[in-house]
Amino acid sequence: MSTKQTGKIVIISSPSGGGKTSICRRLLDAHGDEGWQFSISYTTRPMREGEKNGREYFFVDDKTFTELVQSDFFAEHFKVHLYQYGTPRGPLEDVLEKGGVMLLDVDVQGADRLKKEYPRAITIFVLPPSHDALQQRLKARGTETEEQFRIRLSNAENEMKLWKNFEYVVINDILDKAVHEVQSIVIAHHCRTDKCDVEQIEKIIG
Repeated sequence: MSTKQTGKIVIISSPSGGGKTSICRRLLDAHGDEGWQFSISYTTRPMREGEKNGREYFFVDDKTFTELVQSDFFAEHFKVHLYQYGTPRGPLEDVLEKGGVMLLDVDVQGADRLKKEYPRAITIFVLPPSHDALQQRLKARGTETEEQFRIRLSNAENEMKLWKNFEYVVINDILDKAVHEVQSIVIAHHCRTDKCDVEQIEKIIG
Protein backbone atom coordinates (compact mmCIF):
# COMPACT_ATOMS: atom_id res chain seq x y z
CA MET A 1 0.00 0.00 0.00
CA SER A 2 1.30 3.45 -0.88
CA THR A 3 2.23 5.77 1.97
CA LYS A 4 2.95 8.73 -0.23
CA GLN A 5 2.57 12.01 1.62
CA THR A 6 0.05 14.53 0.39
CA GLY A 7 -1.25 17.16 2.76
CA LYS A 8 -0.85 17.26 6.52
CA ILE A 9 -3.57 17.57 9.10
CA VAL A 10 -2.23 19.11 12.31
CA ILE A 11 -4.44 18.82 15.39
CA ILE A 12 -3.49 21.39 18.01
CA SER A 13 -5.31 21.09 21.30
CA SER A 14 -5.05 22.67 24.73
CA PRO A 15 -7.20 23.59 27.69
CA SER A 16 -8.86 27.00 27.48
CA GLY A 17 -6.10 29.51 28.11
CA GLY A 18 -3.38 27.22 26.82
CA GLY A 19 -2.68 29.44 23.83
CA LYS A 20 -3.44 27.17 20.87
CA THR A 21 -5.32 29.88 19.00
CA SER A 22 -2.46 32.38 19.29
CA ILE A 23 -0.01 29.75 18.06
CA CYS A 24 -2.19 28.94 15.04
CA ARG A 25 -2.45 32.62 14.13
CA ARG A 26 1.33 33.07 14.24
CA LEU A 27 1.87 29.99 12.08
CA LEU A 28 -0.62 31.22 9.49
CA ASP A 29 1.07 34.63 9.39
CA ALA A 30 4.41 32.91 8.74
CA HIS A 31 3.31 30.18 6.33
CA GLY A 32 -0.01 31.26 4.80
CA ASP A 33 1.62 31.78 1.40
CA GLU A 34 3.09 28.26 1.59
CA GLY A 35 -0.25 26.49 1.65
CA TRP A 36 -0.82 26.44 5.41
CA GLN A 37 -4.50 26.89 6.25
CA PHE A 38 -6.71 27.08 9.32
CA SER A 39 -9.81 24.95 9.72
CA ILE A 40 -12.72 27.21 10.62
CA SER A 41 -15.24 25.42 12.82
CA TYR A 42 -18.99 25.86 12.96
CA THR A 43 -20.63 26.78 16.26
CA THR A 44 -24.00 27.58 17.77
CA ARG A 45 -22.60 29.97 20.35
CA PRO A 46 -23.34 33.70 19.98
CA MET A 47 -20.82 35.84 18.14
CA ARG A 48 -18.63 37.89 20.49
CA GLU A 49 -17.69 41.51 20.00
CA GLY A 50 -14.94 41.85 17.43
CA GLU A 51 -15.61 38.48 15.81
CA LYS A 52 -16.62 38.06 12.18
CA ASN A 53 -18.65 35.23 10.67
CA GLY A 54 -16.35 33.02 8.61
CA ARG A 55 -13.17 34.25 10.30
CA GLU A 56 -13.16 32.92 13.88
CA TYR A 57 -16.13 30.60 13.31
CA PHE A 58 -19.11 30.04 11.08
CA PHE A 59 -21.98 30.97 13.38
CA VAL A 60 -25.20 29.01 12.82
CA ASP A 61 -28.37 28.28 14.76
CA ASP A 62 -29.20 24.93 16.38
CA LYS A 63 -31.50 23.85 13.53
CA THR A 64 -28.84 24.46 10.87
CA PHE A 65 -26.18 22.70 12.93
CA THR A 66 -28.40 19.64 13.37
CA GLU A 67 -29.06 19.51 9.62
CA LEU A 68 -25.31 19.64 8.94
CA VAL A 69 -24.70 16.80 11.39
CA GLN A 70 -27.34 14.66 9.68
CA SER A 71 -25.73 15.25 6.27
CA ASP A 72 -22.31 14.02 7.55
CA PHE A 73 -20.90 17.50 6.96
CA PHE A 74 -18.64 17.35 10.02
CA ALA A 75 -15.53 15.26 10.62
CA GLU A 76 -16.24 15.70 14.33
CA HIS A 77 -18.70 17.61 16.46
CA PHE A 78 -19.26 18.02 20.18
CA LYS A 79 -21.16 20.06 22.69
CA VAL A 80 -18.73 22.19 24.68
CA HIS A 81 -19.67 24.72 27.37
CA LEU A 82 -23.39 24.67 26.42
CA TYR A 83 -22.81 25.15 22.68
CA GLN A 84 -22.19 22.92 19.67
CA TYR A 85 -18.92 22.97 17.72
CA GLY A 86 -18.08 21.06 14.55
CA THR A 87 -15.16 20.67 12.14
CA PRO A 88 -16.18 20.63 8.45
CA ARG A 89 -14.92 17.58 6.59
CA GLY A 90 -14.54 19.07 3.10
CA PRO A 91 -11.50 21.33 3.68
CA LEU A 92 -9.61 18.47 5.37
CA GLU A 93 -10.17 16.12 2.45
CA ASP A 94 -9.14 18.87 0.04
CA VAL A 95 -5.81 19.45 1.80
CA LEU A 96 -5.06 15.74 1.98
CA GLU A 97 -5.65 15.41 -1.74
CA LYS A 98 -3.93 18.57 -2.98
CA GLY A 99 -1.19 19.10 -0.38
CA GLY A 100 -0.50 21.82 2.14
CA VAL A 101 -1.01 21.95 5.89
CA MET A 102 -4.34 22.23 7.70
CA LEU A 103 -4.17 23.50 11.28
CA LEU A 104 -7.03 22.55 13.57
CA ASP A 105 -7.65 24.33 16.87
CA VAL A 106 -9.85 21.88 18.81
CA ASP A 107 -10.52 20.68 22.35
CA VAL A 108 -9.40 17.24 23.55
CA GLN A 109 -12.70 15.58 22.65
CA GLY A 110 -12.51 16.88 19.11
CA ALA A 111 -8.86 15.85 18.86
CA ASP A 112 -9.69 12.28 19.83
CA ARG A 113 -12.49 12.01 17.28
CA LEU A 114 -10.39 13.58 14.51
CA LYS A 115 -7.47 11.23 15.17
CA LYS A 116 -9.82 8.28 14.65
CA GLU A 117 -11.06 9.80 11.38
CA TYR A 118 -7.54 10.77 10.23
CA PRO A 119 -5.05 8.41 11.94
CA ARG A 120 -2.04 9.97 10.18
CA ALA A 121 -2.80 13.41 11.56
CA ILE A 122 -0.18 15.10 13.75
CA THR A 123 -1.42 15.66 17.31
CA ILE A 124 0.08 18.39 19.51
CA PHE A 125 -1.01 19.33 23.02
CA VAL A 126 -0.23 22.82 24.31
CA LEU A 127 0.12 23.33 28.06
CA PRO A 128 0.28 26.58 30.03
CA PRO A 129 3.50 26.95 32.05
CA SER A 130 1.67 26.62 35.38
CA HIS A 131 -1.74 26.37 37.01
CA ASP A 132 -1.49 29.99 38.12
CA ALA A 133 -0.79 31.09 34.56
CA LEU A 134 -3.83 29.15 33.39
CA GLN A 135 -6.07 30.96 35.89
CA GLN A 136 -4.64 34.35 34.97
CA ARG A 137 -5.18 33.77 31.24
CA LEU A 138 -8.76 32.68 31.75
CA LYS A 139 -9.56 35.64 34.00
CA ALA A 140 -7.93 38.08 31.57
CA ARG A 141 -10.62 37.29 28.99
CA GLY A 142 -13.24 39.03 31.08
CA THR A 143 -16.06 37.58 28.95
CA GLU A 144 -17.63 35.20 31.48
CA THR A 145 -19.51 35.19 34.76
CA GLU A 146 -17.82 33.80 37.87
CA GLU A 147 -19.80 30.57 37.49
CA GLN A 148 -18.79 30.21 33.85
CA PHE A 149 -15.17 30.87 34.82
CA ARG A 150 -15.23 28.11 37.45
CA ILE A 151 -16.71 25.63 34.97
CA ARG A 152 -14.12 26.48 32.33
CA LEU A 153 -11.27 26.23 34.83
CA SER A 154 -12.49 22.85 36.08
CA ASN A 155 -12.77 21.56 32.51
CA ALA A 156 -9.29 22.87 31.71
CA GLU A 157 -7.81 21.10 34.72
CA ASN A 158 -9.36 17.81 33.63
CA GLU A 159 -8.24 18.26 30.02
CA MET A 160 -4.61 18.82 31.03
CA LYS A 161 -4.53 15.31 32.50
CA LEU A 162 -5.00 13.90 28.98
CA TRP A 163 -1.69 15.20 27.61
CA LYS A 164 -0.34 11.66 27.14
CA ASN A 165 -2.98 11.03 24.46
CA PHE A 166 -1.01 13.25 22.07
CA GLU A 167 2.15 12.58 20.07
CA TYR A 168 3.78 15.89 21.04
CA VAL A 169 3.55 18.31 23.97
CA VAL A 170 4.54 21.99 23.86
CA ILE A 171 4.66 24.18 26.97
CA ASN A 172 3.53 27.67 26.06
CA ASP A 173 5.54 29.85 28.42
CA ILE A 174 7.05 32.16 25.79
CA LEU A 175 4.79 32.41 22.75
CA ASP A 176 7.60 32.81 20.17
CA LYS A 177 9.30 29.69 21.50
CA ALA A 178 6.07 27.69 21.49
CA VAL A 179 5.33 28.74 17.90
CA HIS A 180 8.84 27.70 16.83
CA GLU A 181 8.44 24.30 18.50
CA VAL A 182 5.09 23.60 16.83
CA GLN A 183 6.48 24.74 13.48
CA SER A 184 9.47 22.41 13.89
CA ILE A 185 7.19 19.48 14.70
CA VAL A 186 5.07 20.02 11.60
CA ILE A 187 8.05 20.40 9.28
CA ALA A 188 9.98 17.42 10.66
CA HIS A 189 7.08 15.02 11.23
CA HIS A 190 7.18 13.48 7.75
CA CYS A 191 10.79 12.40 8.38
CA ARG A 192 9.74 9.85 11.02
CA THR A 193 10.24 6.29 9.80
CA ASP A 194 6.57 5.47 10.42
CA LYS A 195 5.40 8.56 8.49
CA CYS A 196 7.80 8.76 5.56
CA ASP A 197 7.25 8.16 1.84
CA VAL A 198 8.12 4.48 1.63
CA GLU A 199 7.91 4.37 -2.17
CA GLN A 200 10.48 7.13 -2.52
CA ILE A 201 12.88 5.51 -0.05
CA GLU A 202 12.63 2.11 -1.77
CA LYS A 203 13.53 3.75 -5.07
CA ILE A 204 16.60 5.36 -3.48
CA ILE A 205 17.94 2.20 -1.88
CA GLY A 206 17.05 0.03 -4.86
